[in-house]
Amino acid sequence: MSERGNERYLRQMMIEGFGPEAQRRLAGAAVFIAGAGGLGCSAALYLAAAGVGRIRLADHGAVELGNLNRQVLYTQADIGRPKSAVGAERLAALNPDIEIEARQCTLDAASLPSLAAGCALMIDALDNLSDRYELNKAALAAGIPLVHGAVNGFHGQLMTVLPGRSACLMCLYRGKESAGPVPVIGVAAGTIGLLQATEAIRSICGLGGSLAGRLIVYDGLRTDFERVDIPRDPDCPHCGGLK
Repeated sequence: MSERGNERYLRQMMIEGFGPEAQRRLAGAAVFIAGAGGLGCSAALYLAAAGVGRIRLADHGAVELGNLNRQVLYTQADIGRPKSAVGAERLAALNPDIEIEARQCTLDAASLPSLAAGCALMIDALDNLSDRYELNKAALAAGIPLVHGAVNGFHGQLMTVLPGRSACLMCLYRGKESAGPVPVIGVAAGTIGLLQATEAIRSICGLGGSLAGRLIVYDGLRTDFERVDIPRDPDCPHCGGLK
């Protein structure tokens, strides 16, 4: 590790059980963030700050004024610009020692396999269930852990999918579809995005437990967390045949 890296990551390498070895694992890891909205912005910022070596940030949209209450990588001057490109610029400015890949594309069955290729972990930062199901299938097919997050108002939730070992998103949502855009306050998206980044760092470094098969439900109005165990459905059309 370079002298600059030693200085940049000193505080986290001081954590008991972390040290240089965990930092090297982060530096050698690639993470695919699906969606550069409220969740994706928050998760990406802290993964970049922590020193994840390669971050692939993908989104099809452009920055809009209505994004700015929660999508903290952007400013009003960015309105009309592609989210992935702006996000990559901001992340590179935060940490020029890591690699940021900007992908401006629709996230669907055709694009997701190549977006996931070569990555150690995927972050679900999407905003509708149809796209989440496609991301779920891509993660299962590639055998890559998927850290799911979602928000609504002051509330949010997250869960990790370990292909063949835990419940997947179809087990969780059972084919439900989104009703349309959901209300959200920025701090809820920030909270869940940061927890997704925390789960990703723990997974990459092999530290602590896992949220595989455990849904964490966050109530921002009461500052309360609840854990719900999500069993794997043996008849799930997405993961039922995996071992």
